[in-house]
Amino acid sequence: MSTATSVGPQGSPRRYIHSLWLLSSRDLKVKYATSWLGYLWSILDPLLMCLIYWFVFTQIFDRHGGEDPFIVYLIVGMLPWQWFASAISDSTQALTKDQKLVTSTGIPNTIWVLRVALTTGMSFLFSLPVLAAFVIIGQVPVNAGLLWFPVAMLIQVVLVTGIGLILAPLCVLVSDLSRTTRLLVRVLFYASPVIYAADLLPESFRWVQLVNPMFGILSLYRTGLFPNQWNGSAVIASVLMSVVLLAIGLLVFRPLMRPVLKDL
Repeated sequence: MSTATSVGPQGSPRRYIHSLWLLSSRDLKVKYATSWLGYLWSILDPLLMCLIYWFVFTQIFDRHGGEDPFIVYLIVGMLPWQWFASAISDSTQALTKDQKLVTSTGIPNTIWVLRVALTTGMSFLFSLPVLAAFVIIGQVPVNAGLLWFPVAMLIQVVLVTGIGLILAPLCVLVSDLSRTTRLLVRVLFYASPVIYAADLLPESFRWVQLVNPMFGILSLYRTGLFPNQWNGSAVIASVLMSVVLLAIGLLVFRPLMRPVLKDL
């Protein structure tokens, strides 16, 4: 057991960023080096899920609740969702995965959470050629709303970082929280407009758009290809909630790390 007390930023910002980049690069190399298909898994996993949903909703039931072409609608929703789900799942193990390094090095502990957001975000970027290919094949017209795409990415970085700063230490202190989180992410998938359009929600459930930050984020991702998917109120709610979660994460992370470092 170590009594390391590295709970806050140390060193220069350049050194912090350099350490973050090295750790994230290592994670990506390890992730892709341990399988034959490597990088392709970043594409095949969400693509396979999209093809399954496309087949079920268009070939079996002959109906769907999104835009046409439905496969493009699915991909532009599934890829960000995959990033979100992976980031949340990896955040639950952000401190335990390399606990010896966490307790024995002088690296600021926030890096162990931020590297999750960066690594999963880079995997998302690597998967974007799939979306571009289907947009070209489907001849989907692109509009100026595509400029919102990087804004959606920025909001999502803030969101997953905030949630990660809260979850990472809590999952060390509360052993069952990791499994509970995975269950909640599965529920949240169906409470998010990944496989359906937001306007299909019954009136009595429209409030979900304002409490689920992925509603507004997915709206921003899709508006460059499907202008009807713009949802201003959900976007504002997503921005506010993401910023609030980041603020809470930064506020509670340092106090929570003190007992965490004693347990690791």
